[in-house]
Amino acid sequence: MENRDEFLKKMENLQVPDANPSSHQKAVKMAIMNAERSAVLGVWLVIVPCYFLICVFMYYYFHINMGWFAAMFTLLSSLEKVPYVDFLGPLVLFILPIVCIVINALSIIHVQVQKLGPDQRKIREFNISIKIKLWNILLILLSLIIVSVFISYVMTENISSIKN
Repeated sequence: MENRDEFLKKMENLQVPDANPSSHQKAVKMAIMNAERSAVLGVWLVIVPCYFLICVFMYYYFHINMGWFAAMFTLLSSLEKVPYVDFLGPLVLFILPIVCIVINALSIIHVQVQKLGPDQRKIREFNISIKIKLWNILLILLSLIIVSVFISYVMTENISSIKN
């Protein structure tokens, strides 16, 4: 009985914490996209350009003209000659990695705007935080490499066509 009375006395003397719901909204940082889902989607968006680049590399540098390497290379090079499907190459090598960069960046970047001080209309704080998610960052870097390879290829191809 004595323990029970002590327990009830302690429970009555407990102070309830004061939780202000408006301050919690300022502190909660929500990601725009789920990091795991965007990483899985990013892998699929990067596999196709990487496969094409590997096929081109194997075709030109190792002169492997058989199997899947030659099939993928001849498919995309023959699609360039078709008038309404010639956008497929740039779509695969430029747009898909850009989409991968965007969705993975949205999943790891958190933006927050806060009003500070008693004069809340004048003083504002803008916070950008980046969660370190290894897969998302690797996919962003790999996509940037693919886009830079494609852009450098297009630039060198245009320079060589101007000289000829």
